[in-house]
Amino acid sequence: MCLAAFALNADPRFPVVIAANRDEFFARPAAPMAWWRAGEVDVLAGRDLQAGGTWFGLTRTGRLALLTNVREPERQRPDAPSRGALVLDWLTRTESAAPYAASLAQGYNGFNLITAEPGDGPWHWISNRAPAPVALGPGVHGLSNAALDTPWPKTEGLKADLGQALAASANEEDLADRLFTALARSEPAPDAQLPDTGVGLLRERLLSPRFVRIPDPDAPGLARYGTRCSTVLVRHADGRVFVAERSVTADGSWLPAVVHRLPPQR
Repeated sequence: MCLAAFALNADPRFPVVIAANRDEFFARPAAPMAWWRAGEVDVLAGRDLQAGGTWFGLTRTGRLALLTNVREPERQRPDAPSRGALVLDWLTRTESAAPYAASLAQGYNGFNLITAEPGDGPWHWISNRAPAPVALGPGVHGLSNAALDTPWPKTEGLKADLGQALAASANEEDLADRLFTALARSEPAPDAQLPDTGVGLLRERLLSPRFVRIPDPDAPGLARYGTRCSTVLVRHADGRVFVAERSVTADGSWLPAVVHRLPPQR
């Protein structure tokens, strides 16, 4: 993912709600969210068909992770391992966040990993740009390509829209529709509000919307890089989980949403 907002125990009907966009080069092959086997564990996740990892996934027991990269071009190593392996690593193991973070191999480019343990277990933010896992308390949190809750315009906007959607929605479908609309907003942020991450003003502008679309100079009408899919997850108070994903193609066409409903997780 490159943008995510998540509400934890902010509404008694829906104790967990996640709205997230994944941004990537369109030339990088990927499979949509589906059930597949990772080691000895069934995971519901998309799949990076180039490196084999994923960006957002959960298990039948409710163990969950999502990943964003840290935008820091001056520290990027082209030979670093794929960060998508981190999500699968978390999903296929059983330890809690602190020992897991301590066991992580070195050498990854900058990452943010949100982890959730099964049932009502704790949530944490783990990053190789932070000294220790940070426990996440109740409320609405946001994450893009910087540290947790860094107030980038698109992160703050999505957090606000998530809070409003929770207050206004009558059911999971209504909530999902509102969140997909929020994730599809393509307005760039004003220059005065843009971060300076070392990629230059033009690229900061192009990356500032929630829904990113950067044209391919060699293929008119197609995007070279941008939002590839939007995902909404809603967990009900009784443990049932609703997950919906919408994918978009390089020509801007939206594919039909794929919906998964999981029984109460234990």
